[in-house]
Amino acid sequence: MDALLNLFTTLYNLLLVVVGFGLVIFIHEMGHFLTARWAKIRVFAFALGFGPAVVSFRKGMGWRRGSSEPEYIKLLTAAEDLRGEAREQARADLSGKVSPTEYRLNALPFGGYVKMLGQHDLHPEGTNAATPPDSYLAKPIWKRMVVISGGVVMNILLALAIFMLVFFVGLETEPAKVGRAQAGTPAAQVLPDNAEQLGITRPGLQPGDIVLAVNGRTPDDFNDVVMAAAMSGPGEMVSLRIERPGITEPLRFAIEPERDQFTNLFSIGIEPAMTLTIPEQYAQSPEDWRAVADSFGLVGVEPGMRVVSVNGDTTIESFGDLLDAAQESEGRPLELVFDDNTGAQQAVTITPAPSLMRDDTNPDPSVVSPIQHLLGLVPVMTVAELAPGSRGYEQGLRTGDIFAQLGSIEFPSTDEGISEIQRHPGKPIEVVVLRASDNGELHEVAFTANVDGEGRIGFNAGTPARAPAFVTLTPRTLRGIKPGSPDYTPAALDAITRPGSRILAVAGAPVSTFADIRAALIAATAESHASGAHGAQAATVSLDIQPPLPPQPDGSRLVETVSLTIDAEQLARLHALGWNLPIGSWLFAPESFTLRATGPIDAIRMGINRTQRMMAMTYLTIARLVQGTVKIDNLKGPVGIAHLGTQVASRGYIWLIFFMGLISVNLAVINFLPLPIADGGQFLMLLYEGIRGRPLPIPVQNAITAAGLLLLVSVFLLVTYNDVSNLFGG
Repeated sequence: MDALLNLFTTLYNLLLVVVGFGLVIFIHEMGHFLTARWAKIRVFAFALGFGPAVVSFRKGMGWRRGSSEPEYIKLLTAAEDLRGEAREQARADLSGKVSPTEYRLNALPFGGYVKMLGQHDLHPEGTNAATPPDSYLAKPIWKRMVVISGGVVMNILLALAIFMLVFFVGLETEPAKVGRAQAGTPAAQVLPDNAEQLGITRPGLQPGDIVLAVNGRTPDDFNDVVMAAAMSGPGEMVSLRIERPGITEPLRFAIEPERDQFTNLFSIGIEPAMTLTIPEQYAQSPEDWRAVADSFGLVGVEPGMRVVSVNGDTTIESFGDLLDAAQESEGRPLELVFDDNTGAQQAVTITPAPSLMRDDTNPDPSVVSPIQHLLGLVPVMTVAELAPGSRGYEQGLRTGDIFAQLGSIEFPSTDEGISEIQRHPGKPIEVVVLRASDNGELHEVAFTANVDGEGRIGFNAGTPARAPAFVTLTPRTLRGIKPGSPDYTPAALDAITRPGSRILAVAGAPVSTFADIRAALIAATAESHASGAHGAQAATVSLDIQPPLPPQPDGSRLVETVSLTIDAEQLARLHALGWNLPIGSWLFAPESFTLRATGPIDAIRMGINRTQRMMAMTYLTIARLVQGTVKIDNLKGPVGIAHLGTQVASRGYIWLIFFMGLISVNLAVINFLPLPIADGGQFLMLLYEGIRGRPLPIPVQNAITAAGLLLLVSVFLLVTYNDVSNLFGG
């Protein structure tokens, strides 16, 4: 039932987006239509969409299924077949009773056009002595310029009106406040310019930092900060002025963005501030919420509840505070108390998980294949808490199962396992797991699982840091997720020769999970790491490993002892590892505020300001495309706009209206670019005609227009391909 409800909601949102986009196109074409009528140009068609007409209306003929143009042409032909006064009378009667303009809705909803006498987008015509007085070509150049510009002007006016309305009503959005800086990103590594003056020694932006200015301008919301980084040029710095609680004056940061390999946009690596409140909308799918909550140990916690204390500390205010508590816990359990605002409380205990190293295994620098590991020791994928009766349980999986075989991969890592499952949508996949019996002995269980159409078997992978100490093969080469990171050879490369090997001890200390391995490695290398401050020093640690071989005749299993040599750089990364919460920021609602004008005059000011900024941002995006800092796959075509629009619509009607304002601005800018088939290209040709006193030669106009059409179709196909690939995870 929930899935059916979500489908209907998505379809409804999609319908709203299509209607809204159609309205933006309608306003654009209305600009051309009204200015053409003002210039007394005969208009043959006012159309929304392209392709064949679905329905049409013509004054004097009424509504028609399809186009009324064939009937109208028959009437014109019949009048022209007459002679002398009869022809003139027939023409006059037809002109007085039937309009030459057909209003039509075409089959393909994206786009539209106004068809005028003497002006055809794909077949421009020159002037001649027989040009009718109500033809586009018979009008003065300045009037034709007004007609060409009419659509762009109307889109700018529409955007202005939309932004004024939105800011008068109020737009709920995220404040320009830092939730956290992602580890290893520019925002996590830089010190403020005035750090020494203010006694700041801890690098990076911190949770709770408020952005007072970005590149000298006061941001309206968090998105302004993100876009400033995304739109930065090669080598450009993003300048931030930050207010930090407890610091007497603003901090000044200059941060050079780096390309995020997941979004392919420039980023400084910050996330918005999150509250500690579970969103109410999770209650719309109670079964899904209960399954998620129970899997994280949040038994009894319901949507709408808020964390009010952590280990008795009631001063916490945001998810960033919760992250700080996890880091300071050093792995000790945290008691969280949730409150539902009526006095009812629910206490739960969660245990922070030790973080592992995270690197890229893909040799292609344009594709990221992340993996979690410890010096190249990669945990085998396991099954997290699995409730009886769940889909994965019914297929044969059990909590704690260790994947010995999944499809064609032996002892897959979590990332490898998920990828292998996703390669079998709607197909069966062979599974072999290691499962503990009642006496604790592991035995193999083999079965065939069915992968659904979305590439799932029906389980959540276990947390790698808590996985049993079984390892898959070490990648030969790793590199940091950060773009431009150099390749390096992981320390464990020669230590692990068989996938499925089990680590029994590290430097003589018994281990059973990856958390144990991490703790033992840190303890065994503590002295070497401490001496690194006076000179880099490598460390060597012994590992007792049990290969995945059959038992010996006496029932015992072979155990090998190998050495792990850790260079100074990998040793430093090992000791810098912190602690992760088992729950992510996505579980909580983002901090928000209502961006609202103080009155009508302020709404006008904010509307004008936002329209100007969005126009400048669109032009800047084009410039960044040329420079290469923004990639073509970041652009959206009709499919991407529709998909993004449905997501925006789910935030409420006011966000959908705001989104249409953005579309209207973009349409205005794109249409007035100096491209042959766009309004801007037509305007340039009129400018040429005004300067030279004659239009471009017909063959040149046709060639330019054909080239523009080819460019438009090519870009359309490319962005649509990208949209569809992104939509289906390609």
